[in-house]
Amino acid sequence: MSREAVSIPPYLAAEMTAYDPTSGELRTHYAGFFDPGFGYDPNRRFQGSRAALEVRAHDVPFMVEDGQAVCKLTFERMLEEPKSLYGSAIGSSYQQQEETLSRYFSHLPA
Repeated sequence: MSREAVSIPPYLAAEMTAYDPTSGELRTHYAGFFDPGFGYDPNRRFQGSRAALEVRAHDVPFMVEDGQAVCKLTFERMLEEPKSLYGSAIGSSYQQQEETLSRYFSHLPA
C-alpha cells in the first residue's frame, strides 16, 4: 500500500507511471489507473485513500524497502466532470481501503 493517501478531484484522472525505469527490472504500474474521485470526498469526511500497489520484479530477486519510491502519478484533465464519482455509491471497493484481501477472496469462519 502506498504510504501517502491519494486524492483525485473530479476534474482529473491519474495513471501510475514508472518512477525510474533505469532502477532495474521492476514494474509497478499494473492496473495503475485512478478514476476521478478516487480518495476524494466533497464533504471532507476523509482526506484521500491509500493505493494498493501491484509490484512485480522480472527474472531477478528484488526487495522493496519501506519508503522506497516506486512510481509516480501522471494526471490528465477530464473533458468534463463525470456524473458519478469513484466511491462506494457506484460499487467501488477501494475507497478508504486498508491492507485487506480483494473482494474475490472470502474469509474463513472463525
